[in-house]
Amino acid sequence: MAIRVLIERRIVPENEPALSSLLMKLRSKAMHAKGYISGETLRSLQDPYEYLVIGTWNSLDDWKRWEAEKERQEIQSEIDNLLRAPAVQRVFVYE
Repeated sequence: MAIRVLIERRIVPENEPALSSLLMKLRSKAMHAKGYISGETLRSLQDPYEYLVIGTWNSLDDWKRWEAEKERQEIQSEIDNLLRAPAVQRVFVYE
């Protein structure tokens, strides 16, 4: 069953260029992960330093496998260092 992963991130303003680069790097690697369907990055109109990443995966197991990969965790750690607060992640399933 396909799922959607929503990750909300609030960045420090001067970190925006670095975040954009890391998100592109992360997505390019995710595209080769088993079960990846699609992804998109949205930026809030109300707060331009708030980002929402939406990833679609074939299954929760596929997402968990990708989430646990060392390379992903390393890039995620770099992203975490650019944020004002910890990212908020939620997983949704299609009905």
